[in-house]
Amino acid sequence: MENIITQSIKITKVGQSKVDEVDLNNVSMGTHFSDHMFICDYENGEWNNPRIEPLTLIPTHPAAMALHYGQAIFEGMKATLGKEGTPLLFRPYENAKRLNFSANRMGMPLFPEDLFVEALKQFTALEKEWIPTSEGSALYLRPFMYADEAFIGMRAATSFKFIIMASPAGPFFNRKIKLYAEKKYVRAVNGGTGEAKAAGNYAAAIRPTEYAKAQGYDQVLWLDAQGFECIQEVGTMNIFFKIAGKFITPDLSGSILSGITRMSVIDVLRDKGFEVIERPITISEIIEASKNGTLEEAFGTGTAVGIAMVGEIGNKDLCIKFPEENPVSVMVNETLNAIKVQDIEDKFGWIVEAK
Repeated sequence: MENIITQSIKITKVGQSKVDEVDLNNVSMGTHFSDHMFICDYENGEWNNPRIEPLTLIPTHPAAMALHYGQAIFEGMKATLGKEGTPLLFRPYENAKRLNFSANRMGMPLFPEDLFVEALKQFTALEKEWIPTSEGSALYLRPFMYADEAFIGMRAATSFKFIIMASPAGPFFNRKIKLYAEKKYVRAVNGGTGEAKAAGNYAAAIRPTEYAKAQGYDQVLWLDAQGFECIQEVGTMNIFFKIAGKFITPDLSGSILSGITRMSVIDVLRDKGFEVIERPITISEIIEASKNGTLEEAFGTGTAVGIAMVGEIGNKDLCIKFPEENPVSVMVNETLNAIKVQDIEDKFGWIVEAK
């Protein structure tokens, strides 16, 4: 693992970029992809051949173990442009750490964290022209790892691919969202894979999410598996509630993903003088706070969505409405966005230049 960090990343550029074919200021995430991808191969116990090359299809054997046994993990990040037009990454070392946390849980090899960040820097610098400039937009970066060994049998794979690709993205939610409090399906349990950013976690969420959307909601509010009382996550987000002037977010109890945006929001709130409490919080507590008038704000946090303000939580037996005004949620969103484009000082040291 040590040798690969000192290896140079071989770069093969496309003959002609496709960036002019896309309206970067009017694009949805995941619908268009930038010109290149980073690839690195794991074979014989080592990561080898780090390279950036034109985005193309990847030959895959039908017996690739990721397809049968689910050894697949990913990260989500965004690149923005700074004041001088320099591509910027937001806390990439935290993503590197989380990728390896997920890899360890899923029985996959760790990826060198320095190479992870260096690959992101070189890849993002090469794809600079794909970074949208309109407010709230960014180049979404998707690092992922999967087992590509051709073998049918229940064991850890011995060969893997690590890839980074990118998709320009506009703002995810431009309005308040409605959350469906799920009382049948569960996302994760303690001891499961909920803490890992594993592909299978999201596959299991697709059917309940589609049902929630069919009922007029935007995302699922996941509750615990034992009594459907303790709040866990929201679809692709962590969640915060402001009750009687204090912010409460579910603690990382063993089934909740440690969001990079989540940890950043906690730091911003505390820096602004707010008390933030990480502890179990129940849906009954939210109902009671709504009834007694102490429920003030709620928002979801995630790389793709940024800050998504919550307008309502419900299901067929429940309807919790949130106040119209969201002053702190707006402040947090504006602060994070300003840091990411160097409009304000990055006092936390989160920004890494990609050059």
